[in-house]
Amino acid sequence: MTAKSATAILAVALVIAILTLHRLGAGDVCTGNEAVEGVFVQQMVEHGHLLFPVENGNVPMYKPPLFHWTAAVIDRLAGIRTVTAANLRTPSALYAIAGALLTMIFAFEILGLDAAVLAGLALAASYQYVSQARFGRVDMTLCFFETLALFAFLWWMPRDATTSGPAARFESNLPALYLMAAALGLGVLAKGPVAAILPGVSILIFMVVERRGRQIITMLDPGAIILGAAIASSWYIACYFGGRFAFLNRQLDTENVGRFFGSLGAMAPWYYAKPVLLNSAPLSLLVPIAAVYALLTPLLSSQLSNAARSPTSPEGGGRVAESDAGGVARSPDPNPTSPHGGGRVAEHDAGGVAVRLFAIFYVATVIFFSVAAYKRRSYLLPIWPAAAVMLAWWIVTVPSPAFRRAATWAFAALCAGLVVFNFIYIPRMEVRTCSDDSFRPAAEEIARVVAPADPLYIYGFQEEVAPLLFYLDRDAPIAQGRLGDAPPGFIIVPAQVWKKHQSEALDFEPVLTSDHGNRHLVLLKRGKSYASLGN
Repeated sequence: MTAKSATAILAVALVIAILTLHRLGAGDVCTGNEAVEGVFVQQMVEHGHLLFPVENGNVPMYKPPLFHWTAAVIDRLAGIRTVTAANLRTPSALYAIAGALLTMIFAFEILGLDAAVLAGLALAASYQYVSQARFGRVDMTLCFFETLALFAFLWWMPRDATTSGPAARFESNLPALYLMAAALGLGVLAKGPVAAILPGVSILIFMVVERRGRQIITMLDPGAIILGAAIASSWYIACYFGGRFAFLNRQLDTENVGRFFGSLGAMAPWYYAKPVLLNSAPLSLLVPIAAVYALLTPLLSSQLSNAARSPTSPEGGGRVAESDAGGVARSPDPNPTSPHGGGRVAEHDAGGVAVRLFAIFYVATVIFFSVAAYKRRSYLLPIWPAAAVMLAWWIVTVPSPAFRRAATWAFAALCAGLVVFNFIYIPRMEVRTCSDDSFRPAAEEIARVVAPADPLYIYGFQEEVAPLLFYLDRDAPIAQGRLGDAPPGFIIVPAQVWKKHQSEALDFEPVLTSDHGNRHLVLLKRGKSYASLGN
């Protein structure tokens, strides 16, 4: 890679860094999904519970801990001891920046500089990619490691589809196979078995379609399998031998099998029709088109080969034009079995091979989650790096040479406009979304009244309480039964609940009423009982 190429790639990475880090903590943590992860990160960073953190004293983790460990490591290195909205979201931003760099480097290797820059711009222009990079959840961690696994497989894969056995093993890149295994294992530690299932199934389908079935045996290297399995199972084994069976039940039953079969709810099979097409419009409208073209690359390659052999082909006997290879002129190997070619697919076809895998991964991901009962839009996030490479390949290879440069500049201009939109709109949207729903002001008021050692409970909440717990930065057990039977101490109740149950809790005294936006809370103190406790 030349200095010019490296500078261009780093410039796009800088754009993505600005998009993801700019005003990262301006919006409060107000959604249950983000706040839950924030509470677990607080347990790790502020209290040292690195293996088995719990929410509110007894609720086990919803996801495996790789995202949370990453946050803890970053905070430790930065000397941070308190979790805020900004440093909760920092791991997602860093994984997004690293994923974009990885995507551009891969695109540069197989398609050239133009495609690398376009792939990076596509990620910067993707509303879903940028918005999820600014959200303190595990999804961007999963996205990075699924992407790394796919790229590592392509780095490992023997380019000659006909080889098998020792010949295929000699031709393949063994370190890349171990990298793929490690990436799959780390993906499982980010979000569970789905991180290995979707890339693994996509790779197997790809190898069958590409008539590489015999190379599957070559891929099953014992050392790589042991490495991937050891990483993937490490935390689960720790849960088992540590007697943390509630964690295992939450992770493997509720969050995986149960979620797939509907224990957490169910959405219609066509739920993803809108997110697939519109989650990052207009780019998301182009991705299915690029995927179709990618799946048709064998036919397109055949047509290009016939054109290259025609009397009207450019001088050089089929040399790929500079713009055909994304800014890098490439010549086909005159001897397909030479040491330089190693019997591999011609270098200029590497892009077509890669995007076929990415198209299969795209389709497999959409189908898998469409079949699953419970669905969330963020489940589609891992397709974006692969989709960005497909879009770049589509722009730099499919249009005729006369229109290719115009298509490249038009796509870059479209992405530039979307980048500006993301830079302005997303931070403002984050602040506006939480402006009326944040528990932060109420929690700050409560903290000025309730000392850290005072008993504090919550009662009557019909929603996830993690956003309140995150800003209280302490446990507040849920009081059950009648309000009048609540234990001595301070109790936080929604104002409407207090109005309804006031008559049954005559010995409770309101000591604080907090009204901020949509949050109307009353802090109660059990006067007589609590006072007698100190005598």
